[in-house]
Amino acid sequence: MTAQPLATARFDANGHLVEADGRLSSLNAVAGGAPGAPFAIPAIAAIVRLAHRLGIAIARHVTVADGDEDVELLVRAEPDGDGVTLTVAGWQLHATGDAMVTRARRNADFVRADADWQWEVDAQLRLRFVSPIEGVDAAALIGAPLTRLFTLAEDDGGGVPMLEALAAQSAFDAQPAIVRATGERVVLSGSPMLDAGGRFGGFLGGVRTQDAPARSEGSPGGGFGDIFGTRLDKALRLPLGRIVANADSIAERIEGPLAEQYADYASDIAAAGRHLLGLVDDLVDLQAIERPDFEARREEIDLADVAARAAGLLSVRAAEAKVRIDRSGLGDALPASGEFRRALQVMVNLIGNAVRYSPDGSAVVLTGERDGDVVRVSVADSGKGIAPDDQARIFEKFTRVDPSEPGGSGLGLYISRRLARAMGGDISVESGPGEGARFAFTLPVV
Repeated sequence: MTAQPLATARFDANGHLVEADGRLSSLNAVAGGAPGAPFAIPAIAAIVRLAHRLGIAIARHVTVADGDEDVELLVRAEPDGDGVTLTVAGWQLHATGDAMVTRARRNADFVRADADWQWEVDAQLRLRFVSPIEGVDAAALIGAPLTRLFTLAEDDGGGVPMLEALAAQSAFDAQPAIVRATGERVVLSGSPMLDAGGRFGGFLGGVRTQDAPARSEGSPGGGFGDIFGTRLDKALRLPLGRIVANADSIAERIEGPLAEQYADYASDIAAAGRHLLGLVDDLVDLQAIERPDFEARREEIDLADVAARAAGLLSVRAAEAKVRIDRSGLGDALPASGEFRRALQVMVNLIGNAVRYSPDGSAVVLTGERDGDVVRVSVADSGKGIAPDDQARIFEKFTRVDPSEPGGSGLGLYISRRLARAMGGDISVESGPGEGARFAFTLPVV
């Protein structure tokens, strides 16, 4: 939704409305106000009084009723001579998903920035993701209740912040907990995840350790890879997460009106920061899969269900790109042998790539089938396609066919194929210039 033009009003030293442009005047009249009286919406009137009393500009987000809709406004009140000038921007429907999803994403970036490791749950508090962490069998926990991972404790006030946040579908912090597998004391924080319609879809959570044992330089696995995973990873995430979060705040004009070009610059900064965070994720995965002792778990999974879950996780990104994900061709269950979390990672990469390279208004089509002793999920897009000479190169490390196009680190397909083969499967591609691309992910049947 595009923002509406700024609206302005003028108040005298007593906080009484002197004049207002048409839109603010109408909003005030609907609420029962009139010129010569305080503004009829208490939240806005309070901001005007506060700005006059303190003698400084005050900017706040305010949600008001405008007919049958709730509208989110960015209100800025600035002392001006003996009175106050009010400027209102935004005028966005509070019920739409755009602003809410953006704010939820920014809050999630703050969670990541301050976390030692992460977890994610759906709306029923079932685990969808757990960071690799020593002493915790993350893969075995996927689909289990959050309480299989943590024992929640009361805070100093006798409350349980996470449960209170669940009831309010809001963010939380300072939730004391114990990691069941290790007995380690931690503090949890979480940000609600929203779909494109603004509906609650679970929490993205962070964990701050309280008494984690330190690893010595000479302990096993103390080479560069482990140093990256335990030190540089965290050192990079913290500043990058803050850069992304602050750039999003600037782009949303949280602190007041901002020229469009500067808001666009801030959006570009946030996008670049997310790209770098994705690279950090890829390097951590690269460190893991290239260890000589790396093995993927073998368990019974439903590859069709994994693909459907991946499509759900990418629904917001697809909507923003004006691309539809068609999963009607997945059909019945596809029992397979593999590691749920790693299979989900592969599917998210394949579908995410298809969405990235699909034109506006097109569809990414998912199909599933059993073929002898393997099951296969295919991801087809209608992008510009991949030349035959490039189809082997795209699976190489740090390789991108067209570096001028927006994209990832050049590690996604390399990591995905390594993971697929570690589970006894593979990834292949069929494509041609101008014909789109079809990637097939196979795993052995149970």
